[in-house]
Amino acid sequence: MTKKKSVELVKGELMRGITPFREAKSKMKKNYSVIVVLVFAISLICTGTLFANEKTKAEVAYPDGYRQWTHIKSMVIEKGHPLYESFGGIHHIYGNKKALDASKKGKAFPDGSVLIFDLLEVKSADNAIVEGQRKVVGVMQKNSKKFKDTGGWGFEGFKGDTKERVVTDPKSACFNCHEPQRQKDYVFSTYRK
Repeated sequence: MTKKKSVELVKGELMRGITPFREAKSKMKKNYSVIVVLVFAISLICTGTLFANEKTKAEVAYPDGYRQWTHIKSMVIEKGHPLYESFGGIHHIYGNKKALDASKKGKAFPDGSVLIFDLLEVKSADNAIVEGQRKVVGVMQKNSKKFKDTGGWGFEGFKGDTKERVVTDPKSACFNCHEPQRQKDYVFSTYRK
């Protein structure tokens, strides 16, 4: 056997030994790439789910059709009242069926109850007090699990006739004022018979 053939045989043997190693290394790289892509995809899904849950936890839905709900009562806050600067105007309170039933009975509100605080400007015209522009649609939505930090109530305000949210911190902007009404399930209004 010539030197050249011996070198070729040795090379061939080495290559046969190296080839499975190269194939295994290539497969490992492919598997590693697949694992990295899967981990990245799962983390995106989990992060998106967490953020989506956080968003829905904090939000109260706009009460479409609330004007067809039962009107519970009205009141006017005039100049001189301590809440005039924030809530001066005509207030109409509406409730969905669950809220109405609890309000009539003077009982705690069950989950699913929704109360609306429809605040309008006060105008005088032709010796009468009339409604002006809508200032805010305030919403209280009962969900004991979702809003456990605020007495089971979610709070939101929508600017004028829009769905623009105006409550940035429900606890300080709303609940702190409602907290003294704990014995009445944090609600100020009672059903007018």
